[in-house]
Amino acid sequence: MFEAAERLAKRLGRSRSELYTAAICEYLDGHRDAAVTVRLDGIYATAPDESDVDGLLMDLQIRSLAKNAW
Repeated sequence: MFEAAERLAKRLGRSRSELYTAAICEYLDGHRDAAVTVRLDGIYATAPDESDVDGLLMDLQIRSLAKNAW
């Protein structure tokens, strides 16, 4: 792993330290997104009448999803 990182750093014209810093930043960003997803799943997992989300806001969000091609 160390040698592969060394080769990649050299190919990118970066120091090994810069490469590791960039990799850690990307890893942390990915986990930050996962934490947001977990929190949102917790909000939307409850029954609509038990949710902390305003009913009108939830209706608008649901209607907006129908317009998007998922």
